[in-house]
Amino acid sequence: MSITLADARLVTPSGVHHGWLTIEDGRITHVGQGAAPGSGRGLGGRHVVPGFIDIHNHGGAGGSFPEGDPEGARRAAEFHAQHGTTTTMASLVSGGLDSLAAAASALADLCEDGLLAGIHFEGPYISAARCGAHDPDRLRAPDRGEFAALVKAGRGHVRMLTIAPELPGALDVIRDAVDAGVIAALGHSDASYEQTIAGIEAGGTVATHLYNAMPSLHHRAPGPIAALLQDDRVTVELINDGVHSHPAMVKLAFQVAGADRTALVTDAMAATGIGDGVYELGSMRVRVEDGAARLVEGGSIAGSTLTMDVAFERAVHLAGLSLVEAARVTALTPARVLGLESRAGSIEVGKDADLVVLSDDLKVEAVMRHGTWIMEPPSV
Repeated sequence: MSITLADARLVTPSGVHHGWLTIEDGRITHVGQGAAPGSGRGLGGRHVVPGFIDIHNHGGAGGSFPEGDPEGARRAAEFHAQHGTTTTMASLVSGGLDSLAAAASALADLCEDGLLAGIHFEGPYISAARCGAHDPDRLRAPDRGEFAALVKAGRGHVRMLTIAPELPGALDVIRDAVDAGVIAALGHSDASYEQTIAGIEAGGTVATHLYNAMPSLHHRAPGPIAALLQDDRVTVELINDGVHSHPAMVKLAFQVAGADRTALVTDAMAATGIGDGVYELGSMRVRVEDGAARLVEGGSIAGSTLTMDVAFERAVHLAGLSLVEAARVTALTPARVLGLESRAGSIEVGKDADLVVLSDDLKVEAVMRHGTWIMEPPSV
């Protein structure tokens, strides 16, 4: 079956082009400019961007990935798909070995079904001084044997580990992660500049939600932020929700790291899409007020209620990114982080037909995943 989408403003790596594309067997087979040859489904000049890829997401629509409940995880992934996220990695929070292994095993089933792109352990090897919404009683020093057990529980689907590089044994676990094909992300850390560099040298290639849960920049003690921003080997995550970071700091990260090294993430939790109230994130109680999630005890920011379409829109309207750059930081760069750039992350021949149709004001009007409409475009 062949599908042609016509009269669209295609946001490709080379620019925004008025044109058309053809899809066969879930993949893009042709991309052209101008009028489409033959008949096709007209999109009325709407923008088409690649499906968003979220590499840091704890849940949504009441479903929480850390709980390891397949029904809740499915509900969360399907909710985010309605907002344009066609590739989701499930993020867990710090917990005991048994609970983390059980959650990883349950989520591995959904990875094998193609619903999820992988599993992310955010902790438990993180700093107690920078633990944020993680239960400090569940934190511990990095353990190579335990980490190997967690990787085994994920049955080949563990894709990322967030770890504080200054902890005893952390560098060995970072090296083990790299050897196991797991991305080592540095974050929730009280590291110095030098300790962060050591983590990068050991194999760390991602900064978990840059700025948050780490020391602030200081001209005599640059800390992890300077090390992570300046190193070309590191991709920095940004939560562009207006709560986690001031827009000026978001712009700073874009200016230093560029779109090729910046990945927008949601860090979304179960309350996303539901509204204000009291929720759970792992073992911690979270209160959401006016869309901002904070721990009931202590008030630390506890994830977000962000969706990737809002992150995309804010990147253009508030941070000044072009549509091409916004597509890169929400799709192509995170695809590269996950090693998926050969089949996802951009509108190019041969790649999966993961597409988001946006209105002139950048609101989601339709979503396609692997050539199938999740949400159909309006009639033209």
